[in-house]
Amino acid sequence: MTNPSNNNTEPKTSLNFLEQIITNDIAENKAGGRVHTRFPPEPNGYLHIGHAKSICLNFGLASQFNGKCNLRFDDTNPTKEEQEYVDSIKEDVRWLGFDWEEREFYASDYFDKLYEFAVFLIKKGKAYVCEMTAEEIGASRGTPAVPGKESPWRDRPVEESLDLFDRMRKGEFPDGSKVLRAKIDMGSPNMQMRDPVMYRILHARHHRTGDNWCIYPMYDWAHGQSDYLEGITHSVCTLEFEVHRPLYDWFLDELEVKNDRPRQIEFARLNLSYTVMSKRKLLGLVQEGHVAGWNDPRMPTISGLRRRGYTPASLRVFADRVGVAKRENMIEVGMLEHCVREDLNRTSARAMAVFNPVKLIIDNYPDGQVEELKGILNPENPETGTRLIPFSKTLYIEKDDFLEDPPKKFFRLFPGGEVRLKYAYIIRCDHVVKDERGAVTEIHCTYFPETKSGMQSDKKVKGTLHWVSAEHAIKSEVRLYDRLFTVPEPEDVEEGEDFRKHLNPDSLVVTTALLEPALADVWPGQRFQFERNGYYCVDPDSRQNALVFNRTLSLRDSWAKISR
Repeated sequence: MTNPSNNNTEPKTSLNFLEQIITNDIAENKAGGRVHTRFPPEPNGYLHIGHAKSICLNFGLASQFNGKCNLRFDDTNPTKEEQEYVDSIKEDVRWLGFDWEEREFYASDYFDKLYEFAVFLIKKGKAYVCEMTAEEIGASRGTPAVPGKESPWRDRPVEESLDLFDRMRKGEFPDGSKVLRAKIDMGSPNMQMRDPVMYRILHARHHRTGDNWCIYPMYDWAHGQSDYLEGITHSVCTLEFEVHRPLYDWFLDELEVKNDRPRQIEFARLNLSYTVMSKRKLLGLVQEGHVAGWNDPRMPTISGLRRRGYTPASLRVFADRVGVAKRENMIEVGMLEHCVREDLNRTSARAMAVFNPVKLIIDNYPDGQVEELKGILNPENPETGTRLIPFSKTLYIEKDDFLEDPPKKFFRLFPGGEVRLKYAYIIRCDHVVKDERGAVTEIHCTYFPETKSGMQSDKKVKGTLHWVSAEHAIKSEVRLYDRLFTVPEPEDVEEGEDFRKHLNPDSLVVTTALLEPALADVWPGQRFQFERNGYYCVDPDSRQNALVFNRTLSLRDSWAKISR
């Protein structure tokens, strides 16, 4: 598998700050000029669009500087982690187009080594076993302006801490009864340095190590040491980890690591309008039934975006255009949608679908005759060829494409008006048939044989309508997805309010459509542009004679107009 991190992106005009740092490090021969990054997800949920940016960044930097990128799972909390999440993460990274080759690692690979490191710190007097509860530790930490209070066990003898830590490892104590803490500074202005917990007792089965361990390292202890053990040169993190960097450096200092230390560099995480990025909140939406799972097409998860019809190329382009920044900002979701439309316009086959049908009868077309007309598969890529579309006496068009009393500049069909049927003929509306309520049920027309698409004709019209043959049309369920939230910043709520109040009640509307028959042989994941309508993707729920399409996006791209 190749690394396509820079495919379909615009030429770079300058280096971003991460690229500048790495370029300077190579010039100074730091770490022997190596570049080794990693993508370190916690397997406690499905990846979302923010993780996609991080994946593209870490694998992209490695590719750009002829380096390597590891995939490492920070699996330090067995109560929240599952193999399902590991499998989904690997699928998402591959789908985005990246390959970690043989470099698949887990924090659990280093549990023995991390334990040895912890013993080393205890012997140095830099770690101790504390018997305060989690609540007591939290209350004793103070505030940024008020120093914390030292644990009663802070000056416990080294041999006693070593003995207790060994017994913790052997499972002699219940959950929550003891922890191992680093001995740093309870008066530090950086709250992360106030004797952080390194290990807690947790009698829980781990998805990889089984019941081998009943103490588990905290993320801050495992993360930096895992980077060091893997030879990571540039540990790229989001801004919330900036205050953790002094702690990571302190651990390496006390472990007496001098050479080839990982260099942590922070960048602003992706914040996307109309979107929630918190894993905890996304899990809540799943568990509470607001969505139909992690891969619901309304979710910002990579699996949800994939099911909706987004393409890996469009997400890579989006990540490239967003770039990396040092300050938090909000990215308009319209920018992501614009990138998706650009790619789908280039790559999606065209098809015709009618959502709100009304019957159109061509009175002078021969009874029983069926023509196979040629339709372009993709005008952006003529090499893809054509498709055959059956044309007959009775068709369906959209109800909205006909008005009995049209306003000025209505270029669709009306009594006496003429339009072209896409890929077919020019027709004229002669009369209509209505039901007892006055609703139009049939539109009767005349066609002009000399105006067949591709033939020279003096007759000109301004409107072109899509259609399907009534005899040949196939029916499909269509799920019309919209944004999951009604406000740009759903997490920006006042104290005591719930972000769920901004959920969009119309984020999913299920309807049906009549499709041209070529779509009978599609497969899940295949993407189409329904002409004059939008982009759609075949859902995995589809079965033979029971097609399901998801709307990816409408054709309209307001962000592109705003951004010009």
